[in-house]
Amino acid sequence: MALARSRLTAQGQISIPAEVRRRLGLTAGSVVEWDAEGDRVFVRRVGKYTSLDIHKAIFPKGPPPRRSIEEMDEAIAEYIRAKHARR
Repeated sequence: MALARSRLTAQGQISIPAEVRRRLGLTAGSVVEWDAEGDRVFVRRVGKYTSLDIHKAIFPKGPPPRRSIEEMDEAIAEYIRAKHARR
């Protein structure tokens, strides 16, 4: 059974029914994404931030330098020694 129905205008526009807006948490300015699989079309809310936005926020100067496995193992061991050192 269909959740809701919309009618396509002559300009190719539709209104998103209130029940669908509520379920997807859509408000003014929200972005939706359309995806097709075979003869089915899916609509979903797009997140506020892309993974690229998040990566740029975490690494504003670009990706961190590469480390070897040995360097990572030594850093972990150093952290554990410092964490469990007697004071």
